[in-house]
Amino acid sequence: MNALRSRAVAVILILCIVLLWLVLDQTSHANPLQDAFSRVVSPFQFVLRKASNPVFDIASSIRHLVNVQSENKALRKEIAELRNQIVLLQEAQIENEMLRRQLNFKSAVPNFRLLSAEVIGRDPNNLLQYLIIDRGASDGVQQGMAVLTAEGLVGRISEVSADSSKVMLITDPSSSISAMIQRSRATGSVQGYPHGELLMRYIPPGDTVAPGDIVITAGLGGNLPKRLVIGQVVSVKRGDVEMFQEAKLVPVVDLHGLETVMVLLSFTPQEIGKESKE
Repeated sequence: MNALRSRAVAVILILCIVLLWLVLDQTSHANPLQDAFSRVVSPFQFVLRKASNPVFDIASSIRHLVNVQSENKALRKEIAELRNQIVLLQEAQIENEMLRRQLNFKSAVPNFRLLSAEVIGRDPNNLLQYLIIDRGASDGVQQGMAVLTAEGLVGRISEVSADSSKVMLITDPSSSISAMIQRSRATGSVQGYPHGELLMRYIPPGDTVAPGDIVITAGLGGNLPKRLVIGQVVSVKRGDVEMFQEAKLVPVVDLHGLETVMVLLSFTPQEIGKESKE
C-alpha cells in the first residue's frame, strides 16, 4: 500500500515539474529560475525524447506502409482499367478492319447485294463442317445462298430459321462445287476433304494445273455465281479414274477464325445438292 502511494506521489511530482517547465517556457524572456529548472529537467527531457523516438519511428513506418498499400491498390485498379481499355481498343481496331474489308469488297462488286452477318456458333467437333450465323429468313436469307468474305467463298446456307441460319462450309465432305482453274480455265468439281482441305476432281488430263493456281467457282449448275475464289492448289496427281487429274487445295478463307461473313442475297440459287459435277 505504501509502495503504491509512493508511486502516485512520484507521478504527481513529475507532472508538476513538467507543468512548471511548460509555464516557464512560455515566458518571453529568460530568468534564473527558468534556467535552473531547465538544467535540472534537460537530462530527463533528453531521455524521454530518446525513448520515444523508436515509438514514433514505428508509428511513422506503419503509416507509410498503409499509404503504400493504399497507393498500390489504386495503381493495380488503374492498371486493370487501362488493360481493359487497351483490349477494347484492339477489338475495335480489329472490328473496324473487318468492316473496312467488307466495305471495300462491296464497293468492288456493286452488282452483289450482300448482307453482313456474325458467326454465333460453329461445329463443336472442330471438323470445319458448319457455322451458325445471326441472320435468317426475316433478313431475306434463303437455303442455298452463298456465304463469303472479302477473301473468298465460305460455304452455302443449308438450314434457315427466322433469325439464324446454318452454313455448310466448303470443307464439309458433302459439299460439291463446280469450279475452274483461273489461269488455264480447266474445270472440275471441288469437294470437301478431311482436315479442312479441299479436293478438285474430274480435271481433264490435257488441261494445265499446277501448285499455286487459284481456283474459282465456274458458275455451272445454277447454285453459285461465277468467279468466287475458292482456294489455291497445293498438289496435283492423277485421279482414281485415270482419264482425270485431281488437285488438293487449301481454302483462301481462314475458316477457323471467322467472326463475320456476308450472305449473297442478289443470287437466287437452285436447291442445294443439285449442282452438277462438270
